[in-house]
Amino acid sequence: MENISFFSDKRKKKQFLYTYAVFMLNGMLALSIGSLLPFIRDARGLEYTFCGMLVSLHSVGNLVSSFFAGALAVKLGRKNSILLFNLFYAAAYALILFGKSPVWLVPAFLFAGLARGATSNFSNATINNLAPGQAWIINGLHAMFSIGAFLFPVFLTFLTAGAAERWTVSCGFLLAMGVLSWLLYCMMPVDEIVREKGERNKNSLGFFREPLFLLCTATLFFYLCVEQGVIGWLVTYFKDTGLLSASFSQIMASVQWVMILGGRLTAAYLSTRVDKSKLLRVMGAGLILFFVILITARDTPQIVIGIMGFGYSMAGIYPTTVSFSGNLIQKYPLSWSFMLTFASLGSVLMPSVIGSIAESAGIFYGMSSIVVVIIVDMALIIGLTAYVRRTKRTVLENVSN
Repeated sequence: MENISFFSDKRKKKQFLYTYAVFMLNGMLALSIGSLLPFIRDARGLEYTFCGMLVSLHSVGNLVSSFFAGALAVKLGRKNSILLFNLFYAAAYALILFGKSPVWLVPAFLFAGLARGATSNFSNATINNLAPGQAWIINGLHAMFSIGAFLFPVFLTFLTAGAAERWTVSCGFLLAMGVLSWLLYCMMPVDEIVREKGERNKNSLGFFREPLFLLCTATLFFYLCVEQGVIGWLVTYFKDTGLLSASFSQIMASVQWVMILGGRLTAAYLSTRVDKSKLLRVMGAGLILFFVILITARDTPQIVIGIMGFGYSMAGIYPTTVSFSGNLIQKYPLSWSFMLTFASLGSVLMPSVIGSIAESAGIFYGMSSIVVVIIVDMALIIGLTAYVRRTKRTVLENVSN
């Protein structure tokens, strides 16, 4: 396996284990929004447009903290910054649990997004610093996210099988997990940002001139459109179209995350043995194929095949794309914050687009709009991998000369 020398360093090993553990909780806390949304919608009598706005607000928070968590770390320190932002998880679920008016859902979904973005920024940067540019360790990190995302729908299904109003107990559980996440960060050893004199602003924004930065950011933007669109609306889509019952829809959400987990573990394994460019193109093609199956399916077996294939295909796209920029992130410390911020705009826009289309034309047409986005993302994947291959070839030619 590539570059595992950090395991011999006790401090770095603790960073690795704590980061993986917190990111599992992040998956549970961040992705519970889509599972809870149908219950919140029924309990509070919400419209599609308002629900779409809530999912988008979650993504707005994710976008804002993706940037500011990284920038604020320079001023406050990395540990103080993540402790501040991670508190928003507990605050978010406290508002959902105790706020009786739909108005309280606005800051709640925003807060959950703030915590999610900061955690993602911090965790990806920490893991990338342990093994720069290594796809296996980033895929492993995101596999932990998948485990957390899988566990909550199972818990929610078990809890609400005979009494839908018991979803509030799930909120209490998430509130406790938010507190646990913050405590784990308190115990985690954190490497602070150290800058040499005169180097503070040197080449800090030079990454905007790098084609690799632009290609990776665009690929992640459209991928996050797809991810947040499907994850945010999938359970509601199945429930409201009558294709699946409410409880079976939750099971399908967990099945999707089981496949994402399997896909990320597979991608982590294959990335050490197969060219990452080929791997990314295969995953992109699978994403198109299985989403078309999913959106056109009208019976349970086809739906299951679509969900399983879609989850497995999408699993490694984000971490593998990020791994291409590992050295770029090390060269330009601010590049990750900007990449994550611009990419996160996709997860802000798409849920509202789907909600608006669903309000006027129906949830089926809202979900179908994702097809266009997937095709664009596939074109960008082809462009990114072609650029990476061309760059490698140029470097080898220069070395041989």
